[in-house]
Amino acid sequence: RELLAYGTEALRSVPGLTLIGTASQKVSVLSFVLDVAHPHDIGTIVDAEGVAIRTGHHCAQPVMEHFGIAATARASLGMYNTTEDIDALVRALDRVRRMFS
Repeated sequence: RELLAYGTEALRSVPGLTLIGTASQKVSVLSFVLDVAHPHDIGTIVDAEGVAIRTGHHCAQPVMEHFGIAATARASLGMYNTTEDIDALVRALDRVRRMFS
């Protein structure tokens, strides 16, 4: 829960990033879109920075179509993740913003 809270606040600090799915009792998954880049581009760039995320519709295509979201980027947190991993994701997202802005 602490890492999810940390990650939620860290991603909220990224300009142009919108978190998707903000229920109070959610699993440790941070789905998001970024206003300057498609999720597949985000995934490619953060991968080059050594950060692994998933992109796409994550087997939720009907609900995503309902809300008008083509795809999201998603960071899934496990018991092996740390705040440093979140910080690396935020740095990688900053690189995405610089490349597409």
